[in-house]
Amino acid sequence: MPTVAQSSTETDWVSRFADEVIADSERRAPGKPVVVASGLSPSGPIHLGNLREVMTPHLVADEIRRRGYEVRHLISWDDYDRYRKVPNGVPGIDDSWAEHIGRPLTSVPAPAGSAYPNWAEHFKAAMTEALAELGVEYDGISQTEQYTSGAYREQVLHAMKHRGDIDAILEQYRTKKAPAKKGQKPVDEAELEAAEGSGAAAEDDGTGSAGYFPYKPYCGGCNKDLTTVSAYDDATTELTYTCSACGFSETVRLSEFNRGKLVWKVDWPMRWAYEGVIFEPSGVDHSSPGSSFQVGGQIVSIFGGEQPIGPMYAFVGISGMAKMSSSKGGVPTPADALKIMEPQLLRWLYARRKPNQSFKIAFDQEIQRLYDEWDKLEAKVADGSVLPADAAAYARAARTAAGELPRTPRPMPYRTLASVVDITAGHDEQTVRILSDLDPANPLASLDEVRPRLDKAEAWINTQVPADQRTVVREEPDTELLATLDDQARESLRLLVDGLDDHWSLDGLTHLVYGVPKVQAGFSADATPKELPPEIKTAQRTFFALLYHLLVGRDTGPRLPTLLLAVGADRVRKLLAA
Repeated sequence: MPTVAQSSTETDWVSRFADEVIADSERRAPGKPVVVASGLSPSGPIHLGNLREVMTPHLVADEIRRRGYEVRHLISWDDYDRYRKVPNGVPGIDDSWAEHIGRPLTSVPAPAGSAYPNWAEHFKAAMTEALAELGVEYDGISQTEQYTSGAYREQVLHAMKHRGDIDAILEQYRTKKAPAKKGQKPVDEAELEAAEGSGAAAEDDGTGSAGYFPYKPYCGGCNKDLTTVSAYDDATTELTYTCSACGFSETVRLSEFNRGKLVWKVDWPMRWAYEGVIFEPSGVDHSSPGSSFQVGGQIVSIFGGEQPIGPMYAFVGISGMAKMSSSKGGVPTPADALKIMEPQLLRWLYARRKPNQSFKIAFDQEIQRLYDEWDKLEAKVADGSVLPADAAAYARAARTAAGELPRTPRPMPYRTLASVVDITAGHDEQTVRILSDLDPANPLASLDEVRPRLDKAEAWINTQVPADQRTVVREEPDTELLATLDDQARESLRLLVDGLDDHWSLDGLTHLVYGVPKVQAGFSADATPKELPPEIKTAQRTFFALLYHLLVGRDTGPRLPTLLLAVGADRVRKLLAA
């Protein structure tokens, strides 16, 4: 049997949680699979913030599997939750979907044109596909199936029998929030959501004028949860309810009735006990005092279980966007991220930060820097100079316990690939020519060598870079600008053009474009920054700006060596002929 001691030299957060989870599992359920859990509500697009709900336990579960233990990572699809509101920015829906508010997500029609039978399945599908690409192994559980099949019947009856005990726990948290003091600094969106998530919120509570009932039926008339339980008999399990939406009322035997569910703050701890969950993280909004996770820690004992190890995870942002909320529409999903980045990079962003550390995912130019950082990390791993925690994060990103994720055979720099795609508009023959010129001693045989990274870079250029920022190479020389150049500027262009043939590679052209201002100032092209006066940097920036104007009509653009390779030597000579 593997032991926790195997990871004693590890310094990353995943190993530390794995140690703790294994120890707790062996105490609570020796010899049984270790159970970790996530919960996702397919109430709309499942965004990159929600992905942390999955990646945190996935990384811990995967570490435990690497040590030889059997692990179950449960993903509870909360598809029996009520449809709360019509989300913004979802194609194929309109205001008519408001008539379904209050019904289970699996009873709401999918957006128009969807291939899926209902709302929940439509939004689960994209996430399921993304998790497969990310290498996440899990057991999916539909809460609709669990409740409607009667799987939780004994737990429901038990909760109703002990409703007084549950009510007493919730009563401790039924306090009104104090109004904000004048002059108090405004809370940001993340803090506001956390505040709203605290306390025993009425809709999650079960309190009513007839008493406390932790179970809410869906109406037999309109299938909405706008119902109020008015009576319950413990001996017969007869439950009477009335619907405020359609006026329907009936009395049912809860021992035979499967069209309803426990309120959230009871449902969640019930599942911890039912599944034997050892580890399940939760967001800030579930972790504040009086919120679901805190209250659940007391209610779970009523079901004979224990609260899982449950670290709070911080929010995930997007470069240039506020904190994500799935109700706002237009927020990026894991599928969106995987269009522009390889799964290894996306996994790495979640693996390298502790759960309580917030971070941002780049959809803007920052993605190029992230890829550079990733490639440098990979080089350090290869040469053995990497720090232990960084090595662990890399290993968790690049492979799972089941094996290495598919990777790009020849991972050229992302920024270079993006620049080439930008300049060539994705023309395959030109792309092969340019990428082969990057390293003439080892030319590219096929674009398959740089896929899927090339495809991700192309998707980024086509979907995230505004049209006015795309690179368009001039067709004809800028004769007006060329006519105004002084002798020094003309000489700089001549030095560049004369050196093209002898420097036609990425490294060679880099040396050439940086070297021209050095030579003009009387230094060697090989002179290092330490050997040069500060004015050389200014001269280089001036020279680069001139080249950009003459080649693409702008102050900036792709890295000049890449741009020159893409334009081609003959065309460069034509456009720079002063």
